[in-house]
Amino acid sequence: MIKPETKALHDEMEKRAGYLWRYLDVDNKKAKVKELEAKMAVEGFWDDPTAAQELIGEANQLKGVVNGMTGFKTKLEDARAMEELLNEEGVEETSDEAAELHEAAVSLKEELDELEIQCYLDKPHDRCSALLTINAGAGGTESCDWADMLFRMYSRWAERRGFKVEIIDMLPGEEAGLDKVTMRISGENAFGYANAERGVHRLVRISPFDSNKRRHTSFCAVDVVAEIEEDLDIVIEDKDLREDTYRSSGKGGQHVNKTDSAVRLTHLPTGIVVACQSDRSQHKNRATAMKLLKARLYEKMEDEKRSAMEKVYGEKGEIGWGNQIRSYVFQPYQMVKDLRTGVETGNIQAVMDGDIDRFINGWLRAGSPRSRNKEIQIEE
Repeated sequence: MIKPETKALHDEMEKRAGYLWRYLDVDNKKAKVKELEAKMAVEGFWDDPTAAQELIGEANQLKGVVNGMTGFKTKLEDARAMEELLNEEGVEETSDEAAELHEAAVSLKEELDELEIQCYLDKPHDRCSALLTINAGAGGTESCDWADMLFRMYSRWAERRGFKVEIIDMLPGEEAGLDKVTMRISGENAFGYANAERGVHRLVRISPFDSNKRRHTSFCAVDVVAEIEEDLDIVIEDKDLREDTYRSSGKGGQHVNKTDSAVRLTHLPTGIVVACQSDRSQHKNRATAMKLLKARLYEKMEDEKRSAMEKVYGEKGEIGWGNQIRSYVFQPYQMVKDLRTGVETGNIQAVMDGDIDRFINGWLRAGSPRSRNKEIQIEE
């Protein structure tokens, strides 16, 4: 017979998948997909390209849910059939067949966990690209080095998820590391995932810049806004905007450092500053910077609307003690702990190599109303 824990896993997944199927209203979504596909087949569908793209986007979003759930259901039914077959044949618990079935069940459970996480990404702009900014805070050179480490961590994380990373603006530290960097992370639900990282990150380690090998504490702030594709209804008057141009920083080349192509925009009423130096064209850099400024102003407006909720970064935005969302301790022990959810791990090397999904998933589960729904029991 198969291992008892394998059957228990199958039972658990069958129950959770059934709840999730009903919660997501998959049957009605199937019907809606057919309705949208019928509209796409009508002659003249592309007469209005904007409306056509919106309809296609809606259909793709629904298909993602439907295909994910139906695919999982098929795999679970196949696993159940194999379970019954092995039981009928009377295989031993220690057999290779029983071990393979258990490994497949564990893998299937991970797939269900990912499906549940994706269901939490239902806010208006979760599907957008993310504009992630890292600012070095208290700690001087040590803090700039910490900003560089975080930049590498997020780049590796994006690579793991198949996201595309583009550097929008980068300001090196005076002695080492980065004082500030803004990066665009593009991919399905990039903002929905990356938004979990918004806040102050604290590092404790023996500083490589201290000849006495003392332990130092450093802080960096991570800010994340959605790159909203549609034109935001935000009016920025010329009198409220200061524009500066400067030479792009970089490692040289035929164009870098020779023309004032980089653009910095300052919104005077709010003090929000954005910059872009990713392109050789000053015009394109200004357009990107303006888009980033509107995204930050939009996020500020949304924060004001959510004033009843505690802001992780904003009013409590001092980059120092008491405001961190996560601690990374390298010495005297090794642990990374998210202070919002309690999720922790001792494998700091894996975290610094981009393995941060456990923290992001924990935040999504803890922050979503669905995680408190009695019908869907989410387990770490």
